Amino acid sequence: MDTATTPTLRTLLGHAELRLSLLSPETALADGALDLPVRWVHNSDLVDPTPFLADDLVLLTTGSQFADSDAAGATAYVDRLVRRGVLALGFGSGVHRLGPSDELIAACADAGLALFDVPYDIPFLAIARAHAEAMATHAYARRSWALEVQRALAVAALRPRGLEATLAELARRLGCWVGLFDSSGAIAQQHPAALDGDADAVADAVAEMLARGTTASRSLDAGEHTVTLFTFGRTGQLKGVIGVDLSVIDAEARGIITTAIAMAGLSLEQSEQLARGRRRMHTQLLASLRADDPELARRTLGALPPAPMIVANADAGPVDAMVGWFERQRAVGGTVSFVAEDADGLTICLGAASRGLLDQVAERFGIRIGVSAPAGYSEFSHAHAQAMTALRRSGGDRVIEYLDVASGGVLDAVVSAETRTLARTRLAPLRAHDATTGAGLERTLRVWLEHDTRSEQTAAALGIHRHTLRARIAQAASLLGADLASFPARAELWATLRAG
Repeated sequence: MDTATTPTLRTLLGHAELRLSLLSPETALADGALDLPVRWVHNSDLVDPTPFLADDLVLLTTGSQFADSDAAGATAYVDRLVRRGVLALGFGSGVHRLGPSDELIAACADAGLALFDVPYDIPFLAIARAHAEAMATHAYARRSWALEVQRALAVAALRPRGLEATLAELARRLGCWVGLFDSSGAIAQQHPAALDGDADAVADAVAEMLARGTTASRSLDAGEHTVTLFTFGRTGQLKGVIGVDLSVIDAEARGIITTAIAMAGLSLEQSEQLARGRRRMHTQLLASLRADDPELARRTLGALPPAPMIVANADAGPVDAMVGWFERQRAVGGTVSFVAEDADGLTICLGAASRGLLDQVAERFGIRIGVSAPAGYSEFSHAHAQAMTALRRSGGDRVIEYLDVASGGVLDAVVSAETRTLARTRLAPLRAHDATTGAGLERTLRVWLEHDTRSEQTAAALGIHRHTLRARIAQAASLLGADLASFPARAELWATLRAG
């Protein structure tokens, strides 16, 4: 944070022109007692001035309220001041008494209350004025610091990756941890490093604020740290949360954080607009690639994944998040990729050597992916069709290769929920008859077709006479309403049995 020192008791005692002298040994005071901020300086000779005092002030007195040799009265007086939050007691010597009594000095020492002497020729007003001037100087320094930091944040916002630069500058200027949580509650950025505290408690609080959906701020203890969270975005459309590991946030610091929040919201809004424009452009480039013409995409993007490439098709997924993930892969490892969406879903194009990234994408984003065989860009449309075919056949697998699908044959490739329904409807009369009579006509047809419709081998496999076999086939043909004497009818029956 800034280097301007908040006026403290030590600051007040340090004014040489006031000649104030500390009577209490500093070792008898609590650690840091002289470095606590002083809110104000007040004077009173009341026996009990506490109803008229505020916390964190210095009280001045001439001692007219004290009786001689009244240790109990001095102790009670000091105890009242300590309970009220008075930081120090200044005794004006030479007005009613030459100086503070031994009883008052002992009571202050026992209670840990700082006691200092005010010379006779120093008016209390001079002390109050000196502190007021110090407060004004500090306030001016804070305002100047805040304006300078706001200018620095504005400059940072104009840099490449402006949001990241802005938050890094905010963390540097405040001298603390700053984290950005996205709309899902995940930590997107943190500066200068990970939070040195209870990160889980912070994440839970962020999730709660986002679930509530309203603009808000809150502070929580995270281990030995105090983290303050601020939502940004409109109520009902929150963009995320900014967290600051700062225990005390005054008006200037809050103003700076508010500026950063406004910049973050604007940056994300602009990023979303750019992302929408990029998605539309990539959709148009995908249409060109699917026409087996890579030149437009190559001229527009500057580079395409190296050939041989693979095309992947995904059923769904967060496009912007996936594009960001692939961009990080490019920045770290130099992997060139192309991601676009159209009416047929999400398409990913990679060099064949980068095939392993698809497993990471599927796991990270919880999506299913069909992958083509390696191909050149002149065969992009064919590779895209392969990827779509593999995706339709992926079943429960996260990633499935087209080559694995193709090894199952054409009939396996054409089987779908629709063909299964049609096949089961077609076989229903046959299965109903088998269920009623136990004739086993469906099994007979399968074995017959598996033996290339040869009667001798089929009958032997079933353990029946060939005349019985012919009778069963004729009965099955009648139930199915099919003439099984022709090859097309037998081929259709085989496909029906495979699908059903």
